[in-house]
Amino acid sequence: MQYPRSITHVGVTVTDLDKAVEWYQAVLGLYTIAGPHDLVADDSHFGKICSEVFGADFKKCRLVHMGTGNQVTLAIFEFNEPKAEPRDNNFEYWKNGFFQICIIDPDVEALAKRIEEHGGKQRTKVWELFEGSGYKLAFCQDPFGNILEIYSHSAEQFWSNR
Repeated sequence: MQYPRSITHVGVTVTDLDKAVEWYQAVLGLYTIAGPHDLVADDSHFGKICSEVFGADFKKCRLVHMGTGNQVTLAIFEFNEPKAEPRDNNFEYWKNGFFQICIIDPDVEALAKRIEEHGGKQRTKVWELFEGSGYKLAFCQDPFGNILEIYSHSAEQFWSNR
């Protein structure tokens, strides 16, 4: 039987875990539910899992899970060996892989401004996706180069019956 699966978390990489936790808490209101944890490629249970997931070059990282308003968590990783590198300002949307997370806030303009005031970047103006709908969106970027889209309503509200 086919049924829709739930998304439990989204993972992002940052160059400074402590600053990222502070930023996501101050700007988006997320809260720490687990961590920070130091994960090391060793013979421990988690060490073995990380070694298999990240491969032979992985040596160590730090991880925090932050809670959101709808039980989907944000898993934030700071890789120490090899060292996490900041993304440049090029938004390489044409490359395969996940490239954004979308946040719901009824005041898109205010959240985009808040992101900029806290070291992020507003990448687009605020758009009304369907003229006359009142459904707004904007693309922003956190200080670590991760793309954040802001929706004024849920994806179900945006896209149902379109």
